[in-house]
Amino acid sequence: MGAVKAAEALVYAAVMDGKYGNSIPFFGFERQGAPVTAFVRISEEPIRPKNRVYHPDIIIVLDPTIMNAVNVFEGVKEGGILVLNTTHDPKDMDIPGNIASVTVVDATKIALDMIGRPITNTVMLGAFCQATGLVSVDEVAKKVEELWGTKNKEALYKGYESAVTADMR
Repeated sequence: MGAVKAAEALVYAAVMDGKYGNSIPFFGFERQGAPVTAFVRISEEPIRPKNRVYHPDIIIVLDPTIMNAVNVFEGVKEGGILVLNTTHDPKDMDIPGNIASVTVVDATKIALDMIGRPITNTVMLGAFCQATGLVSVDEVAKKVEELWGTKNKEALYKGYESAVTADMR
């Protein structure tokens, strides 16, 4: 459910920034521990589609082990952005040519240090804000604090500050 609530926080921030947004959760296999996907649309114009996103501009991977089980790059547009929870250097990773930039952050370590649990959603929201500039980190912080409290808000800012972006072109 972390990905679903994180998606809701992004939409909230987009709306507070004067944009339009919607989020759609996708649960797939209904068992605990199964991958959860959440789709988010953010736009300057009203958003009509209410279905999953088949050709994303941006991919956020909260759990790096999912990359061994699922093709997270499926359908991503040319010039796509990857925001990834990892300790690896993006230049040493097998990233498809249509990905223009990769932003990495050790979200698991930050979450463990700041929250005491390996729940990475708020850290990754900070990295997303740093990577894209699509929504204000301060607006996301308001929703994060409302949903999860002060420690998570601080983890969001730490993710924002710690994120490192590599140009893959």
